[in-house]
Amino acid sequence: MPELMPNDGKREVIEVSGGSYTRLPVRTHVITENDNIPDVVERYMKEYLTTGDVIFISEKAVACSQKRAIPLDQISPTKLARFLTRFVYKSPHGIGLSMPETMEMALRECGALRILFAAFISAIGKLFRRRGWFYIVAGYKAASIDGPTPYTLPPYNTCVVLGPESPDKVAAEVFERVGVRTCIVDVNDIAGKILGTSHKDMDRKLLAQILGDNPLGQNDQQTPLGIIRRVGVG
Repeated sequence: MPELMPNDGKREVIEVSGGSYTRLPVRTHVITENDNIPDVVERYMKEYLTTGDVIFISEKAVACSQKRAIPLDQISPTKLARFLTRFVYKSPHGIGLSMPETMEMALRECGALRILFAAFISAIGKLFRRRGWFYIVAGYKAASIDGPTPYTLPPYNTCVVLGPESPDKVAAEVFERVGVRTCIVDVNDIAGKILGTSHKDMDRKLLAQILGDNPLGQNDQQTPLGIIRRVGVG
């Protein structure tokens, strides 16, 4: 079987909290709404898995399998979405809610009242030169929305991708299929969060630290799956 290698520019091994962990990305086909995540994991990962491993899966891959990738031409932003977009910080690391289509989907996912309150709190934060308050109030559904970028794999370079539904359930289904603990992750080049785990006792903070440098990559690597394996034990 082909050897698993880190993506270009990414370290294979990272030291966190006194332990060393290897992160092995797994290349797949482009996942669509016709795929089932446990099927994909079994097909591409089963031969590599061993006792003690943890599977991590990109939230975007899960969302795409759940028909939560919405083509831009199917989104008609409201006046409110266009208005709110004017006040969104334009990050160099991603679109976020800085375009009317992504803001419109945030309004639909979270509700207009919550987004408006988040915008109000964000405005207060700016007075104190603090960023990030908007997403703390709006919640992970807003933070997980991805807009199209030039480096996004087709057909998702013309889509808004929402956060996954029931990530804990998806992780549990993967565990039931392959018998390896699993987490669903939202990790990019500036931050990381664990959205779902197959077991409640999994240390989400530790997992987020292990994946903090985004070993899956954020461009066209086509590696939505990965393996965490502790090294130097025993």
